[in-house]
Amino acid sequence: MVVLAASIISKSGKALVSRQFVDMSRIRIEGLLAAFPKLVGSGKQHTYVETENVRYVYQPIEALYLLIITNKQSNILEDLDTLRLLSKLVPEYAPSLDEEGVCKAAFELLFAFIEAISLGNKENVTVAQVREYCEMSSHEERLHKLVMQSKINETKDVMRRKVTEIEKSKTDRGKPDKGGFGPLRTPNSFNDMNIRGGGPGGDAIFGDMDSFMHKAKGRPSPAPTSASTKVSGGMKLSKAQKTNQFLESLKAEGEVILEDTQPSAVQSRLSSIPPSDPVTVTIEEKLNVTVKRDGGISNFDIQGTLALQVLNDTNGFIQLQIENQDLHGLSFKTHPNISKELFNTQQIVGAKDPNRPFPSGQNETPLVKWRIQELNESYLPLAVNCWPSVSGNETYVNIEYEASKIFDLHNVVISIPLPALREAPGVRQIDGEWKYDSRNSVLDWSIILIDQSNRSGSLEFTVPAADPSMFFPISVGFSASNTFSDLKVTAIRPLREGSPPKFSQRNLLVTVNYQVV
Repeated sequence: MVVLAASIISKSGKALVSRQFVDMSRIRIEGLLAAFPKLVGSGKQHTYVETENVRYVYQPIEALYLLIITNKQSNILEDLDTLRLLSKLVPEYAPSLDEEGVCKAAFELLFAFIEAISLGNKENVTVAQVREYCEMSSHEERLHKLVMQSKINETKDVMRRKVTEIEKSKTDRGKPDKGGFGPLRTPNSFNDMNIRGGGPGGDAIFGDMDSFMHKAKGRPSPAPTSASTKVSGGMKLSKAQKTNQFLESLKAEGEVILEDTQPSAVQSRLSSIPPSDPVTVTIEEKLNVTVKRDGGISNFDIQGTLALQVLNDTNGFIQLQIENQDLHGLSFKTHPNISKELFNTQQIVGAKDPNRPFPSGQNETPLVKWRIQELNESYLPLAVNCWPSVSGNETYVNIEYEASKIFDLHNVVISIPLPALREAPGVRQIDGEWKYDSRNSVLDWSIILIDQSNRSGSLEFTVPAADPSMFFPISVGFSASNTFSDLKVTAIRPLREGSPPKFSQRNLLVTVNYQVV
C-alpha cells in the first residue's frame, strides 16, 4: 500500500491541508484534489472513488472532505484503517470542523499526518501516541530559550544603567531637556488628577504626568529653539547633499527616480502646523452589523463617541451645547468629570468644576459615549442581496445593493468570497469597479460614492460550478459624513469673559464589522 497524499478539502475542491508522501508536483496534487468533487456522486454509500490512475478514499466531515489518495494496487482495507486514524486526529487538533478551524491548525494537522503515515505507509500508532510524539519537548530548545532570555535581560539591564547615567548627567549639568522649560512655571503638585499647569487656567480635568510633560516639551523657549534649529539644519543639509549625489548617480544609470521629501521632515512640519481652529469636536459612530442572507438581522449595534480637542488652556473654559435625534434604543454615558445634571437637563457638556479647563494639546479627549440598539432592518445604510444559481458547469452569481436615502456612502467595498479558481471570475455586468484577489480568493466590488444618483446597483459574474454557500459571508465597508444619532454641537459657551472661541466639528460613520452571513 502506498498513500500518495492525505488532504482536507472543501466541498468545492479547495485544498485546505495536504501532505504528500511521494514526489509529486503542486500542479499534479491540485489537479487531483480539484477533480475529486466532480467524481463524488450524491446518494452513494461508497467511501472510495477510482480513476484510471489513483483511488480516492474519503470521509465527509461536516462541510469538508477528509481523503487519502492511493494507487490502485493498494489494499482497500488498510486504506480505510488509515482513513479512520486520520479522522480521529482531525478533531483533536482543529478547534472547529470548518475551513477557518482547519486553516488555523494546519501545521499541527500536518505534523500529526506525518506521525501517522511514513513514506506512504501507515504507522502502527494510536491517537494518544501521535499527540505524545507531537508534544515532545526538546532539551536543546529549552536551553536555547534560556540563553536568549538571559541575553534579553542583560540588554535591558544595560539599557536601564545607560538611562540612569544620562539622567544623572543632565541633572549635574543643570541643563533641561531639548527645547528647555525656561518660560514655564514649575508645577506645584504632581498628584494623579490635580496637576498644576503653567497656563492661566489652573488644573486640567483629565491630565496626567505624561500629558503634562508632553505639553511642556512641546513649548520650547526661543533661545534654545534657534540654537537647535541651526544645528539640525546643518545636519539636514549634509544628508540632503549625500542623498542628492546618490539619486544623481542612479539617474545617470538610467533609473527613473520619483523625488519626494524626507518623511522625517514632513512629519516635523506637520507637527509644527497647529489646527486652524482653537476648538475641534469629533463625532464618530462605529457600526457592527450582521445580516442574514435570507432576511433579518442577527446583530445591529452602533457605538458613538464625542471627542474634544482644545489647543490651549485659555480656550478650555467652555461648555458645549449639543442636540441629537430622539432615537429608540439610544443611551448615553458621560465622562466622570462631566456634569451629569447639566447633560441630562439642558444637553450641555460641561465640567463638574467650572474652574478647571478641558485639557489642551494635540490629543483628543473623549467626553461622551453612546450606544444604539434594537434597530430593525429598515435602518440599514446598505442592504446587499446575493443570488447564486448553478446552471450546468457554471454558477451565475447576481449581487445587488440598495442604499438608504439618509446616508451618502463613501469608499464602498463589497467583498465576496469565491471558491478556489484557476483564473479570475467572468464579470458580465457591474455598477462600479471590481478587483480579484487570487491569493485570498475574494472579489472586491468597489463604488467610490453612493448618493442620490445611484442608490441601487448590481453585479453579475460567473465561476465554475460551486456550492452557493461558498459566496458567504459577504463583508461590506464604507464611511459616511452623517450619523444615526445626528448628534452635533450647536454652540460653544464660554465660562469666562470674552467671546466664545471659534470651533469646527466633523461627523463620521464607519463600519467595524458589517457582514451578510
